[in-house]
Amino acid sequence: MTFTPDARINLNRLLADLDRSAGIGVGREGGLSRLALSDADREMRDLFVGWCREAGLAVSVDEVGNIFGRRAGREDDLPPVLMGSHLDTQANGGRFDGILGVLGALEVVRMLNDLGHVTRRPIEIVNWTNEEGARFSPPMLASGCFAGEYAVEWVHERPADDGATFGSELQRIGYRGSVPAGGRVPDAYFELHIEQGPILDAEKVQVGIVTHAYRSHGFLVEFHGETAHTGPWPMEKRRNALVAAARLLVGVDDIGWEFAPSGGKATAARLVAWPNKTGILSDWSQAVCDVRHDDPSNADSMAGKVVVAVEAAAARAGCEARILDRWTWGGRIFDDALVDSIRSHAGGLGYTHRDLPSQAGHDAYFLARICPTAMIFTPCRDGITHNNAEFAAPDDIEPAANVLLHALVERADR
Repeated sequence: MTFTPDARINLNRLLADLDRSAGIGVGREGGLSRLALSDADREMRDLFVGWCREAGLAVSVDEVGNIFGRRAGREDDLPPVLMGSHLDTQANGGRFDGILGVLGALEVVRMLNDLGHVTRRPIEIVNWTNEEGARFSPPMLASGCFAGEYAVEWVHERPADDGATFGSELQRIGYRGSVPAGGRVPDAYFELHIEQGPILDAEKVQVGIVTHAYRSHGFLVEFHGETAHTGPWPMEKRRNALVAAARLLVGVDDIGWEFAPSGGKATAARLVAWPNKTGILSDWSQAVCDVRHDDPSNADSMAGKVVVAVEAAAARAGCEARILDRWTWGGRIFDDALVDSIRSHAGGLGYTHRDLPSQAGHDAYFLARICPTAMIFTPCRDGITHNNAEFAAPDDIEPAANVLLHALVERADR
């Protein structure tokens, strides 16, 4: 047998893999809580590595825990074509976000095995570590390291709320690999993902062709104040770091509403403080927020307003502020030739499809900085995601997975 235009994935096999995954790190009913480098993440990683080896792949793990399953090509010294996503989830995550991209890629390789088709170029499936950023900030941490955005040592030092560091947790779960993180240029990268938005589902379109990404700016901000008794201490002397962070996050939300008529969005994502107890003012806090817009100039304007809001919040609360970290991604980052190929295969396979932007963050954003990259979206019911009610029906999954199969082979055989 060989690869032909009527080749299709084995949907039942993919669904069985998704069901197995859904039993690891169970969260709220129907969902997952499989945070990066947790015991549940280790269990899922072990299962994935086993599946890769059963499929005849050579498995390697890099310094930041990214897992690669390599299928040799006919000309195995050529740069590989990568495809994948992430297996970690949010604290109240769904069964498909990221996971479909990794297990869908595995199904593509299994189908090529079934067909006996060896591509000219090698293929690598990738599970990127800590895409969500739910335990270690910022998001897409390990794919950013692979792309040269972050130093390995800096990544290893990222702290979790419980005091553990990224590097120590990698070591604890057995996934602190020895392969250098990055330093190589893949031939291309494909990422299959649920849309995480309502457009495809509302319009009953089978495949989303991702043309570009919303430009996004993220901020990690720290405030320092002074502890004092909440009863007798005068208002004019208070330096409450919790209030400073709260004022910032309300200000960020206001920025979102200011730009909402043109599609802008701003998120007050996280606030932590110390001691954060009754009867005492907090002398330390951190806030995480982000702004995004389809128009890069509007996104940049929103980011500028956030910087102003940081200083205003600190001054009003009598605190000092420091922006500890900033991250930016998105824009016209995807490769036109790969996007055209995906669009062509979607039409050739008889699927309804439409162009649309990606509004969420994805590992593909960092890969696009070093190699041609493209994304394929499946519908998800009502666009609900980062929620245990997240759902993609089998009929939603199959078309985009088949498009991935054909686009991947075209690229790997060229």
